[in-house]
Amino acid sequence: MMQQAGYRVITMDARGYGETTAKWSDYSARAVGRDAVAVLKKLGAGSATILGNSFAAGSALWAAQDAPEQVNGVVLLGPIVRDLEVSFVQKLALGIGFAGPWRVGFWTMYWDSLFPTKKTADHIEVKAAITRNLREPARMDALRAMINLSKADTAAILEKTKVPALIVMGTKDPDFKDAAAEAHTLARKLNAETMIVEGAGHYPHTEMAEQVTPRILSFVRSLAGSGSKATLRVVA
Repeated sequence: MMQQAGYRVITMDARGYGETTAKWSDYSARAVGRDAVAVLKKLGAGSATILGNSFAAGSALWAAQDAPEQVNGVVLLGPIVRDLEVSFVQKLALGIGFAGPWRVGFWTMYWDSLFPTKKTADHIEVKAAITRNLREPARMDALRAMINLSKADTAAILEKTKVPALIVMGTKDPDFKDAAAEAHTLARKLNAETMIVEGAGHYPHTEMAEQVTPRILSFVRSLAGSGSKATLRVVA
């Protein structure tokens, strides 16, 4: 729909995933944000709106912080940009889940749970692609490195962020005790707009695309004064 609306859509894999190299010395949100800026410059995209999901939401914020001339706004989808409280049981489950040859299956089973209300039409195909990618050497190590990173550095820049922001959060996102409360907390810090999607999980933009896409388009159109006609989606 973004392309149909006349926008240039660029998709970028975060470090360690998809078609990127698996091994990096730095998997941080700031490093991925620098990658996003480099991609925009390389493609001559000018100022763009960056969409970041989960960990990659922090990358969108860092791109705006480090290169404000390249970023006219950010859309944060199920954003994990602060250190979350993790119980002993959760830590134990993660430790066991990543400990053996079952770890790819463990992760894809968890990924399934992030769509609590409905699966997308291509869910099986996407899951198969994720499984194939994570079975490549060092991919799971990259995933674990990203999960274990503190988000404190990103949390420290929330109130310094000046670009317009939209936060989209599903009410059933299992990564948060109270997803709506997290969205509102972040909105106060970022002076951001919010969209709370009833029944959606960690990927509200795909699970409830019919609701979320028009809201994102409306937000991007509101930035038209910047002259941007590009959006960059960082996939993590």
